[in-house]
Amino acid sequence: MGASSESGEPSGPAARTAPAVIYTERLYVAWWGWLLPLAAAVLIAFEVGMAYDAVPAWLPYVVTVPLALAVLLMLGKTTVRITTAYDEDGETELHVGNAHLPVRYIGDVEVIAQPDKRIALGPGLDPVAFVVHRGWIGSLLRVEVADERDPTPYWLFSTRKPERVAALLTTAAGRDGSSTQR
Repeated sequence: MGASSESGEPSGPAARTAPAVIYTERLYVAWWGWLLPLAAAVLIAFEVGMAYDAVPAWLPYVVTVPLALAVLLMLGKTTVRITTAYDEDGETELHVGNAHLPVRYIGDVEVIAQPDKRIALGPGLDPVAFVVHRGWIGSLLRVEVADERDPTPYWLFSTRKPERVAALLTTAAGRDGSSTQR
């Protein structure tokens, strides 16, 4: 148990260690993205049940349907977050999945609409860029990395609200809040 002061408030390094979340978004699979994998799991279970008479009819369903559900849940566990630390510097960070980037290293922020995704992810993609793409999400955000020691030129990630995330990042970085849109 952590140390506490006379007022009952926690004190010391254990006090207020969790960062404040400014923005969070889970990149879950939309409802229409569940239909085909679940139908495929049921079809595979049916085929296995037809092929092997020694296997109880219910067993392939018990294996394939939860497996399909687990894969869909794993695909949708990635999050996009913007947090601010409670420590003395109060640094704001962008988190995409398990990676994080302090806002002080963020350069230009660009919203990439759905019609331009093919170019951004194809011929326009730098091979050393950090990419988190979810095909069921229409738009992308490109965030330039302004750290000369980091070999990654930019982050390119999916988000359902790219204008809002871009505005939050540019505001946190101390710029005028304008972002370019392609």
